[in-house]
Formats: sequence, structure tokens, C-alpha cells
Amino acid sequence: MGSVKDLEIIKQPSDKTGIGRFHFSDRYSVFDFGEMPDLLENKGKALCILSAHFFELLEKRGIGTHYIGLVENGIVKRLDEISDPVSVMEVRLVNVHRPKKTESGYDYSIFQRLKGNFLIPLEIIYRNSLPEGSSVFRRLKRGELRLEDLGLDTMPDPGQRLERPIVDFSTKLEDVDRYLSREEARRISGLSDKEFEKLIKLTMTIDDLITREVEKAKIFNEDGKIEVAFDENREFMVVDALGTPDECRFSFSGIEMSKEVLRRYYRRTDWYRRVEKSKGEGDWRKVVGKPPELPESLKKAVEEMYMSACNEITDRKFFDSPSLKDVMRMISEFMEVYDG
Repeated sequence: MGSVKDLEIIKQPSDKTGIGRFHFSDRYSVFDFGEMPDLLENKGKALCILSAHFFELLEKRGIGTHYIGLVENGIVKRLDEISDPVSVMEVRLVNVHRPKKTESGYDYSIFQRLKGNFLIPLEIIYRNSLPEGSSVFRRLKRGELRLEDLGLDTMPDPGQRLERPIVDFSTKLEDVDRYLSREEARRISGLSDKEFEKLIKLTMTIDDLITREVEKAKIFNEDGKIEVAFDENREFMVVDALGTPDECRFSFSGIEMSKEVLRRYYRRTDWYRRVEKSKGEGDWRKVVGKPPELPESLKKAVEEMYMSACNEITDRKFFDSPSLKDVMRMISEFMEVYDG
């Protein structure tokens, strides 16, 4: 069980990949907290379908994925074969080896010995712009990131679009995600220099595919993340979910259309201030307490954002929801009230 989707194991991975089913839920998570108090109706189905859409596009390009198909009435089908939106996806499973936690940090030495069939312990992030709220600004301010690391000569402005995408890395299997330099990302994952460069090129290819596809719905792909595993033959395989408003930061006519909408609401709460103060220290989730529920109007607008995005990106009417243009206007009006 995860914070936003559940895993049903049909066949355990061993030296070969296993088989499992993702059950995409209507739960959501922000700030690494885990499950938040509200459920967003039809979010799970929208994410499941969108992710299948992009996995099938990757397959057409010859890019390996763990995707097998969607499950409707117990039968595994392709996206164009389902009659109604579904929330279950069948996938190939790999082994997950967690780094050993030590007094000085984490020991990743196991990844130097593994040959194949395992999750690479990284989140790989691409950035096409630096929207307001991007972690890049905080990291530049703290000196954790240099302008030359971004290929920039001057301090960027919030909202600046980049001439060339940036590929960034963070941990995947630690208690709290932390950003990594390229050298540390390569070292802890056990990748060779050649494999690491291939991983960066794969990320750029996926970024380009998602960007071009969502542009058809007048959506801009600000940034996003992917997860990658090695199959039994130590070939890359894209895993988890892909190309959704949870994995990507999308915008529509300059309006955020991702989980950042929810983050911006919570950043105004006392609960978030407790998160900022306590995150990473012991049992911080217990210390900060239960998050507040969403205002009903924001909850409904975000639900419709997921459904409308799914309809318009896939160019198929899976959900009875307003046009994305109308939904994003509602979200914009709501955020103006709360940002004001």
C-alpha cells in the first residue's frame, strides 16, 4: 500500500520480473506527508488512464516499460479496448532493494553488486521551466545549486522557460526525498558512466514525448519526474506512473494544473508551518498532526481538473466533466482569493 495507490502482488519478482496490479486510489499526498484527509473523486481512474496512455506511446517508440495493460472486469486490455474508465493496471514487478540506514546517512553499497531486475533508487526529474514554487529557487538561495549547474549565467525569474531542459535527481528510497548532484546520483545507483548518460537521454526523450502530447490540449509541461528500473537483462524499463498531473507540473494558460494547486493552498495553513519546522526530525508526521480538509469548492475543482485533463490529453470522453478551459478558470479564481 502506498499513499496514493495500492499494489496487489500476483507473482513475486525473483531473478525474473513478477506480476502485479496497481490500484490507483482517490487519495492524494503532498510534502511527503502520506495520505491526506480528503478523497478526490475519480482521480484514481483519471491517473490510471493517463499513465496507460503514455506507457502505450512509449511502447510505440520502442522504449521498455513495466506496463502490461488495464484491467476491466478481471480481463487485461489495452487502452482502446476498455469501455469505461478503470483504476487498475497490470504491470511487471522488479525487486526493490532499500539502502541501509546508518548513523551517518544511508549505505547504498548493495547497488554496486546488483546485476538486473531492480528499481534504480532515484527519482529522475526534468525541468522545462522554473515556475513559482520550484525547489530550484530555494536550492540556489541556500547554495545547494549553482547557476552553472543549470546552464544559466544570471539568476532566473519565477516562470522563466528554459532554452534547454534540465535533468535533476533526488533520492527515491529514503525517509525524506533529498536532491542529489549528478555525481552522487550516479554513484549511489551503481550505474556506469555510459548507463548514466543513457538514463539522461531517456529522460529527455520522455520529456519531449509528454511535452508534445499535452501541447495538443494546450497544456504546457513545466517539469515532471520518472522512475526507472533494470529488467533481467539490465535494460532500462520505465516504471510506476507517467505523464499525469501527479508526476508532472502542468499549466494551462499560465495556471497551475497539478498537485501544486493543493500545495499552494496548504502553504497558507498553520499545519504547513509545522511541517516546515519538523520535517525530517524523528516521527515528524505525528508531531505536525492531521492536515485540515480542503474547502469543498477547491476539492470539486481539483477533481474536475484530473477528469478534464484525462479527457483532453487522451482525446476521449472518459468523464462527464467541463472543458479544461472552464475548469482552470475556476481554479484560477479560487487561487486568487486564497493568494490574496
